Amino acid sequence: MQQTDRTLRGVALMLTFCVIAPLIDVASKLAAAEVTVGVVTLSRFVVQAALMLPVALIMKESLALPRGTFWLSVARAVVSILATFCFIAALRFMPIADALVIVFVEPFIILLIGWLVLGEHVGPRRLAACLVGFLGCIVVIRPSFAVFGSVALFPLGTALFFAIYILITRSLSRRINPVPMQFHTAFFAAILCMPLFLLGPALNEPSLNFVWPQDIFWLWCFCVGLAATVSHMAMTYALKYAPSSTLAPLHYSEIVTATIFSYMVFGDFPDLIRWVGIAIIVGSGLYIIAREHKLSKIANRPLKDELPLPEAP
Repeated sequence: MQQTDRTLRGVALMLTFCVIAPLIDVASKLAAAEVTVGVVTLSRFVVQAALMLPVALIMKESLALPRGTFWLSVARAVVSILATFCFIAALRFMPIADALVIVFVEPFIILLIGWLVLGEHVGPRRLAACLVGFLGCIVVIRPSFAVFGSVALFPLGTALFFAIYILITRSLSRRINPVPMQFHTAFFAAILCMPLFLLGPALNEPSLNFVWPQDIFWLWCFCVGLAATVSHMAMTYALKYAPSSTLAPLHYSEIVTATIFSYMVFGDFPDLIRWVGIAIIVGSGLYIIAREHKLSKIANRPLKDELPLPEAP
């Protein structure tokens, strides 16, 4: 296959991801109307593990974890649970587009973690872009905080945990194929979710109570895992055919599709102030992507290893 054809296939798969990924949020918001956040979170991982297992077997991928990857895989599952829980908790009250655009500060958090914790060199231009991106986040959060209270901070939790998730993925991706990696994450996350329901009654925390879905809510819970599985597989194969430097800017189109679905299903549409915040965050993110691409060419290092494309929460 010619390189142009491969790139076009990667772009098509990435756009497929951007269309399907917001359906995770739509199904989560519909399910969370009657089902506890903990159960919706659990259903995502149970369904995803059940769907990924036959895919891995059909592709003849080994499910054995390479030596030294067990605890990293468990850690990836833990932060995935936390990121998913925070986002679904936010969606119970917030419009999808508002919550999602706050999560898009995740690339800035990765840069800051690399700078402050891992000792990576981050120049003043990228730090300035991080600051501008966070200011855009504040523009979106302020009106949401006034309406929804501290719930508006949950997407920031998702962004933080998802940034850690991406950093762990960077390490694991060099040793585990993406298909079994997604199965292991879903499998471990499903197991780790189980004990949390014992804490619900003990802590008097309703979001951790186990309640069986009823009627149509079974379908919504299943769709959470189905949309997550299909969208993440699309992104996985998009990265196989095209470099992340080409695909990363396309990821921001998810905000557009999320806004469309949110309006069609729930009647939510961002106001002018929120659109300003969205524009600031997207502009800052695109600048960082362009800056990373330029620096990677100067340093003559593979961009794909240094600038991974995040999955949807």
